Amino acid sequence: MNQIRLEATQEGIKTVGVEKLCGFSTNSLLCICIVTWNMNGKLSNEEFAELVGSDRKFDLLVVGFQEVPRGNNIAKLLQAVLVETHSLLGESIMQSLQLFVFGPKNSELFNNEMKVDKHNVGGFGGLIRRKKGAVAISISLKGIRMVFIACHLSAHARYVEKRNFQCRQISHSLFSKNGNPDARPSHLTVWLGDLNYRIQGIDKQSVKNLIQKNLLELLTSKDQLLQEAERGQMFDGYCEGNLAFKPTYKYNIGSNNYDYKLRVPSWTDRILYKIDKFSEIDATLHSYESIDCIHSSDHKPVKAHLCLKANQIPSPSPSPSPSHSIAVL
Repeated sequence: MNQIRLEATQEGIKTVGVEKLCGFSTNSLLCICIVTWNMNGKLSNEEFAELVGSDRKFDLLVVGFQEVPRGNNIAKLLQAVLVETHSLLGESIMQSLQLFVFGPKNSELFNNEMKVDKHNVGGFGGLIRRKKGAVAISISLKGIRMVFIACHLSAHARYVEKRNFQCRQISHSLFSKNGNPDARPSHLTVWLGDLNYRIQGIDKQSVKNLIQKNLLELLTSKDQLLQEAERGQMFDGYCEGNLAFKPTYKYNIGSNNYDYKLRVPSWTDRILYKIDKFSEIDATLHSYESIDCIHSSDHKPVKAHLCLKANQIPSPSPSPSPSHSIAVL
């Protein structure tokens, strides 16, 4: 059962800075690399190495995909890239919406304290295998309870209220089917995916000028996701890195040039996280960036590097199958 928490005031999404230096394996309890990418129904095998990167200074790799092309084993392709360092711990798949968690090879991190779930928000996306909704993985490692939610919400700028509703619907639904009143909140909850919130209230030419002059901070006030969170619609108390990278959609395929004819460039692809306020866990964001060298989709992937530290080492879950709850958005 999800626990509803009513706050007197709305925090919205807290923008956090990036601390460049990561103390991997020395100062951190758990380091997590998180990637989201809308593939636009196309596959380029050589770009998976760019997606993961050569610097493997992370314990967990969490990768969420949207619009995965039909008939491709994405887990196998990722495993081929990670063969020397990481192995697949778990996956959650709903047609074109897919989520994978990898951990170090031959590591004690591997265990069976994991659950998966999914939620379909309906619509016609499934007919063309561009499924809308969310897939999720709940996992406990080193005594830290975590939930990762990869989502793909409704498109188009005018459907902001529909996206808000879908966020709340997903949050209430995931891992609630068995209704355990003793479910404990996760220490860490991460949402990643093509949330499809747009830049609005500004014309295309003005957006183009601001991007060309690298005045991205002037665009964030026009971002629907930040606006809706500030209104208390969803993601209250979540954190996100500075939007210091260019909007990730919509690009002309094969280039780093925007398709200004069809869309106002927007930060549709996001990674948000929340630490339970009653936990003894601290989180530090060490990167939040787009991967601009990937050109096969009209979206750029987004990557974050998040490290967790414990003020007090959390006690491991006594149950071999974790029962987590998600803070209602």
